[in-house]
Amino acid sequence: MQVQVQTDSHIDGREKLIEHVEGVILDAVDRYAGEVTHVDAHLGDVNGSDKGGDADMRCLLQARVSGVKDIVVKHQAGSLHLAIEGAAGKLTNALESALGRSHDRQRRHAGTGKLSADIARELDDGKMSDG
Repeated sequence: MQVQVQTDSHIDGREKLIEHVEGVILDAVDRYAGEVTHVDAHLGDVNGSDKGGDADMRCLLQARVSGVKDIVVKHQAGSLHLAIEGAAGKLTNALESALGRSHDRQRRHAGTGKLSADIARELDDGKMSDG
């Protein structure tokens, strides 16, 4: 999976910041790493560098996911790190919503058929006890 970090002109795009963003994103999509092919992170200062505020920093994440439309989430906060963490949490939730149900269906479908057949056979053969 590829992670690309872009910043606006008010954010210092240092290597340490990029490594931090990559690590947070990789943790956020870990469960769905097989389906997520690419994540773009867009970091920005909403009000410009000379003004502050409670929601001054923005992190927008766009994940490309196999078999699903792109997933885009955004979070604004008072600091860049809080914006990144908030967006990563939203991305995890969005992936869970988009992909979790399909994973659950696949697990239930694969397990239910065989398990049900085995239980039915044992019931027919009188091998199961009421314990």
